[in-house]
Amino acid sequence: MTKRILLAVTGASGPQYAMALAKVLSGREDIELHLILSEAAKKVIALEAEFSPEDMLKLAHASYDEKNIAAGPASGSWRHAGMIVCPCSMASLGAIAHGLGTNLIHRAADVTLKEGRKLILVTRETPLSLIHIKNMLAAREAGAVIMPASPGFYHKPQTIDDLVNHLAGRIIDQFNDQLCIDNTLFKRWGD
Repeated sequence: MTKRILLAVTGASGPQYAMALAKVLSGREDIELHLILSEAAKKVIALEAEFSPEDMLKLAHASYDEKNIAAGPASGSWRHAGMIVCPCSMASLGAIAHGLGTNLIHRAADVTLKEGRKLILVTRETPLSLIHIKNMLAAREAGAVIMPASPGFYHKPQTIDDLVNHLAGRIIDQFNDQLCIDNTLFKRWGD
């Protein structure tokens, strides 16, 4: 049975994490990758990445404009296995933590929480202000998984891709109870 995963990319630094996720998820026959790229994400991709927004969009089964709050992901009746916001800007974190459905990303995250589905927020900022920390707490209390973009080093990374894939693998592990993905993106502790 095919399962939908919704990947939303906001304007925080680190779109490489989202691209690593998109490549893995789009390469599976049992997963439909649905994608929302914010306008800010497109700008960050142009500034930081070796790929274009179009390259990422080509990997998706379907994509949605962040302004289209009538799109399927805005409704609780649109079935999916979960949503990943990666990277998640502090502005998006704040909007999600407080239920402000100002665009499709925020609305879809709100719906994901209200329907009791998995929502992973891959926050990307440092240092954190007290406001950021309180927003993380509010989102966590509402049911979101908070996964700061903090790759480990126990696997002795040799390249930036090693660091990116480590975090992408940890994110995918959050879905293993539903998707059973044989995740070989990173070396596990003790392996």
